[in-house]
Amino acid sequence: MTDVKQLMEAFSACFLSSFNTRLVGGAAEPLYLPAQTDVPATVYFRFDYLSSALHEVSHWCIAGHERRCLEDYGYWYESDSRDLPTQLEFERVEVRPQAVECVLHWVAGLPFRASVDNLSLPDYDARHFEQAVMAQVGEYIVSGFPERVELFARCLFKQHSSDLVLDEFLKRQYEDYCR
Repeated sequence: MTDVKQLMEAFSACFLSSFNTRLVGGAAEPLYLPAQTDVPATVYFRFDYLSSALHEVSHWCIAGHERRCLEDYGYWYESDSRDLPTQLEFERVEVRPQAVECVLHWVAGLPFRASVDNLSLPDYDARHFEQAVMAQVGEYIVSGFPERVELFARCLFKQHSSDLVLDEFLKRQYEDYCR
């Protein structure tokens, strides 16, 4: 299993020199800040939570160049008191990042759970969202991952599974999850 220090080191090894971006824990709230003169872009994650780090890395890995020039990629975020229409919009934009997050959890040797990130709907049935996330995972496995996702997944995977082939591992994880 990967720990926070290993995760930050792996991120730096993959992206600090090539994308001038670093991963930093200890934040009260997650945040992405674009690079400034003499300061790399920074992906902040909550406290020392691996899942928070992998979620924030997922957003960074799929954000295009223009989005990476904007604080928090220019996305909106509404706290966990969303009404149902706003919740459904939140889920629509979270499918791809959470699919990437799922894969990063698996290659880091961690379990994954899709998150609707909303405490105001206690009886909310999120199965449709979980299914959409897993369908996107399956699509990525078949058609390929965005370049930065692929690079980081391979780096994390190599840290603890050097005798396995990543593609086969992901197919097996996906099949096991779908059973």
